[in-house]
Amino acid sequence: MDYDAHKLTSALADPTRFSIYQFVAYSKDPITVQEVADHFSIHPNVARLHLTKLEDVHLLTAVTDKSGKGGRPSRLYSLSDQVVSLQFPPRDYQLLADIAIESLLSLGEAGKAALINMGHRIGTEMAKRAVAQSGILLKTATMDEKLSLIHRLVVAQGLKPDIEVLSDGKLRFRVNNCTFSDSAKKYTSSVCHMHNALLMGIFETYLGKIELREDESMLGGCRSCNYTVIQY
Repeated sequence: MDYDAHKLTSALADPTRFSIYQFVAYSKDPITVQEVADHFSIHPNVARLHLTKLEDVHLLTAVTDKSGKGGRPSRLYSLSDQVVSLQFPPRDYQLLADIAIESLLSLGEAGKAALINMGHRIGTEMAKRAVAQSGILLKTATMDEKLSLIHRLVVAQGLKPDIEVLSDGKLRFRVNNCTFSDSAKKYTSSVCHMHNALLMGIFETYLGKIELREDESMLGGCRSCNYTVIQY
């Protein structure tokens, strides 16, 4: 679904509201009104207004907390499943992406390889810029610090990620939203391989040599794209 660009940009024009959007987007768990109020030192009613505005333009989604605790049920806010495009005119970037992908794939196996290499390069360059901006030293950074930065970077790409460290040292990485979903429906295998290469570039930048194994895919009928990350 396409959303009116003016409404979206207006919703994010307020500095506090934009910061609240980032706060919710970067959180691994759904956020309550009170948590927003406490974090930004504002009244809960003000926090609720900002969250409602973001929900109205589909940037956030909200559900009622059914945990069974006493008192008034809380609303839990999280990043929307919708892929939001803020460019104008709408869909221009999608059209450009489709033309570029189709042109590469017309070259046969060489074009497919170029598409995958492009995805890996994009992921690597994004991660390198994020590392430079954070000021972190990867040689001395803890695993938690690295995973936190990976999470923030992937969120910034419009995805809804979950990263979990397993008991055997492997990582379970889950993507609950896909910014390439429209293109993937047309060029399923090639676009998924490109997207996997992009994620590979991100993880390699932070963690070194890894294997990124795709276990399940949304295009295969699953609710998320699930990966296992193995470090070497």
